[in-house]
This record gives sequence, C-alpha cells and structure tokens, in this order.
Amino acid sequence: MSSTYKTKQGDTWDLIAYKQYGDEYKMQDLIEANPDYVTTVIFSAGVELTVPDSDSTTATNLPPWKSSS
Repeated sequence: MSSTYKTKQGDTWDLIAYKQYGDEYKMQDLIEANPDYVTTVIFSAGVELTVPDSDSTTATNLPPWKSSS
C-alpha cells in the first residue's frame, strides 16, 4: 500500500521523507518509488510522488549529493 504526496516549491528528498516518515534517511524509499525524478534535487510545486509504506529499517545507501564522502 502506498499514498501520494504533492510537492511544495523547494521540497527536497530528505525533507519529504522527514515530513512523511519522521526520518530523513528514509528518502531512499521515496527515490526508489519515484524513478522518474531520481535526478531531481529540489522540487518545484505540484509534483505528485508515490509514498510507499515504510518498513522499520533505515536506508544506508544515500545518493552522491547527500552522502558525506
């Protein structure tokens, strides 16, 4: 089961993950569920994203623009 989220101007993957899951590190779940937007860093308003149900694990494979290395 999943739901949807309509972006607001300036939303980012980690901000959306925090709003939807309470955990910014769950952004990988969002990215995987929305492959058409994988290269988007900052969203414009009105993009409808799929928000999959979250499991209890936290993603550790962050995209290059979010990792600290």
